[in-house]
Amino acid sequence: MAGAGTSATRATIVVGADGSEVALQAVVWAAVEAASYRCALHIITSFGVVPKPGLGAILSASEQQWLREDGERILAEAASIARHAVPGTEVVITTELTFDMIIPTLLERSMQARMIVVGSRGRGAIRRTLLGSVSTATSRHARCPVAVVHGDAAIDAGRAGKPVVVGVDGTANSVPAIEIAFDEASQRKAGLVAVHAWSDMSGYDLPVVGWEGIRETEQVLLAESLAGWFERYPDVAIERVVVCDSPTRALLARSEDAQLLIVGSHGRGGLPGMVLGSTSTALLHLAHCPTIVAPSSAARATSTAPVAGSVGA
Repeated sequence: MAGAGTSATRATIVVGADGSEVALQAVVWAAVEAASYRCALHIITSFGVVPKPGLGAILSASEQQWLREDGERILAEAASIARHAVPGTEVVITTELTFDMIIPTLLERSMQARMIVVGSRGRGAIRRTLLGSVSTATSRHARCPVAVVHGDAAIDAGRAGKPVVVGVDGTANSVPAIEIAFDEASQRKAGLVAVHAWSDMSGYDLPVVGWEGIRETEQVLLAESLAGWFERYPDVAIERVVVCDSPTRALLARSEDAQLLIVGSHGRGGLPGMVLGSTSTALLHLAHCPTIVAPSSAARATSTAPVAGSVGA
């Protein structure tokens, strides 16, 4: 089935929970997103342990039982918070406790999910690894969009009237991000700010010779990148922004006054084999609002149908 912004909608949003405050805020954000798109919410927590040299890889029965009980407590709390976040809706909420490692588990789920949602950091792995590592690795390799939630920004009511911001680099790599951005702005009844950042890559804050001429060229490039989307989303008011700055700085500044930031998984400066660009990586951890990393068109094309085998909450 197709991803965000297309005629069909995948059935499930998958969110990682570890009991930390930021993970619970990610659950709230994911629940609201699921309600908006009328899809199911699947909450997962992992107690997978990485075997270490000289240590047994198998937990005792009592250790497994304690971890299972703690995991069930985390899931019950997360499911309760999710239900309270979307009262009066019919969002189907399921939960799953796994002893498999969280990163490969989320990547496997991304083959079928509409979106993966994680917190920008947590208290560990989901328990065993830093959540920052989970968000980076998942965004790098997932086959569906990955949303990274940054603390209180996810539940800040004051951001509801703010625009959605999308980074546009003028290449095919940003097309999936543009698609998701228009769809999210339409669903949220929000404006859309399309940011195209031109930089000479010098690394120095020096005046750029001939910037006005460059600006005109880059404005045309931005307009061409957005062509056709206005007809599909006539309800979305758009602001086009062309700046002489690095993409990271330009988008980070815009995220301060946004309810959602959307970027591609890699851009025009990406090297072969580098799936997640430096801009996306930096924004995952520094942005002032929730950030969605859109996978490449090729990655999305390989993913399939809804998540199955869920355990009811």
